Amino acid sequence: MNLHNRRQFIKTGSLAAVAIGIVSPKQSIADDSNKPIILSTWNFGLKANEVAWKILSKNGTALDAVENGVMLVEADPTERSVGYGGRPDRDGFVTLDACIMDHEQNIGSVACLEHIMHPISVARAVMEKTPHVMLVGDGALKFALSQGFKKENLLTPESEMEWKEWLKTSKYKPIANIENHDTIGMIALDARGNLSGACTTSGMAFKMHGRVGDSPIIGAGLFVDNEIGAATATGHGEEVIRIAGCHLVVELMRQGRTPEEACKEAVERVFKKQQKRAAEIQVGFIAINKAGAHGSYCLQKGFSYAVHDNRSNRLIDADSRIK
Repeated sequence: MNLHNRRQFIKTGSLAAVAIGIVSPKQSIADDSNKPIILSTWNFGLKANEVAWKILSKNGTALDAVENGVMLVEADPTERSVGYGGRPDRDGFVTLDACIMDHEQNIGSVACLEHIMHPISVARAVMEKTPHVMLVGDGALKFALSQGFKKENLLTPESEMEWKEWLKTSKYKPIANIENHDTIGMIALDARGNLSGACTTSGMAFKMHGRVGDSPIIGAGLFVDNEIGAATATGHGEEVIRIAGCHLVVELMRQGRTPEEACKEAVERVFKKQQKRAAEIQVGFIAINKAGAHGSYCLQKGFSYAVHDNRSNRLIDADSRIK
């Protein structure tokens, strides 16, 4: 059998296997039936997906879906690593980071923002109403107030109590999958075939005042390329920033990797550089490509992500480098 005929045989055989349903469990068949689709990080992604799905299922945009989806978690005081009720920094201040990106590569971001319930919406306002892509600290707050956002106290009694307890020892050693469980990232593909993403967090518990992680940084905590796919990250932000994690994942998909393969390679780079302390940290990525195929990978077991498509809203445990 010559090379041309062999390739044709393999191609024909593969198509036949798909046609009769003989597909590897890890293989994702991507076609128009995979649109719309939403991915989001962690268990709270399930309820966030429900909000986003109400928009996507009515032919809404991926941008509106991801903004509204993560807003639910931002406003939930029981979720102690995002928005209202988030654990404060070591000085007792709740500071928030968020970014948003649409299918035309418009971007907006805020960092170290205090007193505003929905930093993701402020980030969108930065994207749509300013010539800039990022505002931080007092400048971000001043802008938010000028746009009609309400100034509020985000430190709940429960978070304040935890902070005062922490002050007794003042040891900064976040626990993987608990205090590193610090972000909701959401990426979506709408019925028109357009991608968008959002990422929002209150950051690492008891961080230094002014610390900013990967979540508000386009290319680190979030990246969208409407020709290729989208990715978002969670976990130890410093390690994600070091490798420009989500931009890396999207570029790997551009080179032909599946979403899971791209996420895995990004995690392997983190592991290679941080082997001595890898067991103490967590990094996880989720990704979706233009065809609606999705995947994830994390540094150590314990990370899950939620997927909502036309079939169901479900939670998936990500495969990990450290078992």
